[in-house]
Amino acid sequence: MRRRTGACVVALLAVLSACGGGGSSDEAGDERTGTDAEAGASGEAIKLGYSAWPGWFPLAVAEKQGLFEKAGVKVELVYFADYLSSLDAMAAGKLDGNTQTLNDTLVSVSAGRNQQVVVVNDNSAGNDAIIVDKSIQKIADLKGKSVAAEQGVVDHFLLLQGLTQAGLSEKDIDFRGLATDAAAAAFASGQFDAVGVFAPFTVEALKRPGSHVLFDSADFPGSIPDFVVFDQDVVSQRRDDIQKIVDVWYETLDWIAENPDEARAIMAEKAGLDVESYEGLEKGTRIFSAEEALEAFMAKEAPVGLLAMAEQINKFLLDTGLAKKPAPLDDLLEPSFTSDYLKRNGG
Repeated sequence: MRRRTGACVVALLAVLSACGGGGSSDEAGDERTGTDAEAGASGEAIKLGYSAWPGWFPLAVAEKQGLFEKAGVKVELVYFADYLSSLDAMAAGKLDGNTQTLNDTLVSVSAGRNQQVVVVNDNSAGNDAIIVDKSIQKIADLKGKSVAAEQGVVDHFLLLQGLTQAGLSEKDIDFRGLATDAAAAAFASGQFDAVGVFAPFTVEALKRPGSHVLFDSADFPGSIPDFVVFDQDVVSQRRDDIQKIVDVWYETLDWIAENPDEARAIMAEKAGLDVESYEGLEKGTRIFSAEEALEAFMAKEAPVGLLAMAEQINKFLLDTGLAKKPAPLDDLLEPSFTSDYLKRNGG
């Protein structure tokens, strides 16, 4: 899911503007003005960003199969090879919506962005990982070692969770902030002792002889859920279109279930992997059904309940310095679209 750079996260928190954005395969466009937003409310294509993560590649299937058009909604999908650039574009108003993790969404909201979760895509169940060389056998062995990860976002978050569990902090390691694809390649060539990466970049990191996964997101269940997030103004102004987008997400999952080989080929191509390699990543991402997504929206207890998880992660982000103030949570979750889908489809 999700490649990022630390300098950009600092810029996001400080000035709420994009800091590069050059990693996307499509241009996200200029910042939307009030006039642009009014045009969007009357039928302009909704601009939705997504990036390299198994839980978000179904959007490539939806695009390939023309499912948005069949549903009668105008959607411009903007694919980012660089996840951080998608966060920057969303923060700068260049996207109407984006695919994001919970912790990255909380950082954006804490910095003043009005974002709402309308689709719960998945939980990372192993596809975010801390990968180490053969000299490291337990988390305590990371002390004094060089560890590369993209600063301020999800695999940095995972690293800090593991360190905290072992009674360590970032001060106990030689942390190197590096974009995820570059970090994976550098670790594979022997430049660092450990690396934090997400699929599909885990495949590259594990090419290093003797490398292995020290811990991954499966060790912290529920802590890395992934979403489709929209600007709250877009949600309020274009509810019918947002409903159609949510419907298409679940229709896409149905199509994938009915056409697994064709769907896997589409997603593997988007990931830049062969089909066999992509298939090996599937078990590390737990895609949610509509029923499971609604349960996550409504449940009160962690790790199932998203609001409870957000409260826990809010505190963690503050304690570790990844956020400057807690994100307000009152309007973070919008379950009505998933609920409406289920009512119309026998759920």
